[in-house]
Amino acid sequence: MVASWLWIVFTVTAAFFQTLRNAMQRQLTRSLGTVGATHVRFLFGFPFALLSLLGVLIWTGAPLPHPGLSFWPWVIVGAGAQIAATATMLMAMNERSFVVTIAYIKTEPIHVAIFGLVFLGDAVTWPMMSAILVATAGVIVMSIKPGGMVGGVRPTVIGLVSGGLFALSAIGYRGAILSLGLSNFVMAATFTLVVGLAMQAVMLSFYLLLHSPSVLIAIARSWKPSLFAGLMGALASQFWFLAFAIATAASVRTLALIEVLFAQLVARYMFGQRTTAREAIGMVLIVAGVVLLIFEH
Repeated sequence: MVASWLWIVFTVTAAFFQTLRNAMQRQLTRSLGTVGATHVRFLFGFPFALLSLLGVLIWTGAPLPHPGLSFWPWVIVGAGAQIAATATMLMAMNERSFVVTIAYIKTEPIHVAIFGLVFLGDAVTWPMMSAILVATAGVIVMSIKPGGMVGGVRPTVIGLVSGGLFALSAIGYRGAILSLGLSNFVMAATFTLVVGLAMQAVMLSFYLLLHSPSVLIAIARSWKPSLFAGLMGALASQFWFLAFAIATAASVRTLALIEVLFAQLVARYMFGQRTTAREAIGMVLIVAGVVLLIFEH
């Protein structure tokens, strides 16, 4: 039996690694462009995911799953939406600060709750919805200022679209994991991750080969920072998928708002961006929402 609190550990760990990956990808956009930096997380993350799958095979002795037809539409939606979400996230980061971009994207839990209810039948209780709304209010406070949205309409819209795509990706991947019908949630999560990353690596490699082969050369030359971004991405995805295997996507993505706090630390110490009073109030609301969510479970 899986401990009821284990999804919390998986989610916080995933958020930490994802923050490091996002910071590295933001830096890589300068030399590789948006699509190139997007590709890095998939291309260099795939080998690490394969190693994880090998480890699970050895550790559990379980055979590889035999996915049915229902698995493939879910994983295709998850993989495709994640590519588009990552690309739009990096576009927004080029126009706004690291923290504010993450804040825009983190309106995602509302999308996830709706998508999860409609497509997966994941229940959304009133306490859970209260937690989502409080935490999302914190995101909104961080993202606006008197007189309008921070940075104008364009980065706001891009960030919100990115959040919606990340939500769709989360639902797709959770649907794929559940469709396997495995009692071994670690195998289900890891196998789905490997399949998704394989699809993403192939799709983007083919796209760049046709449209921007010079970017593939640039990625090869930037293999050291790309390898780190891939490792952080693979670790983040591994723990996201483990959390999706045992908790609703809405719960996972609401608790994931803690990433905004991690992003604040990265922004301060890596990019020299200071916290404003408005951002501090927003972070307090986010923490309050996260605490409500944890107590609801």
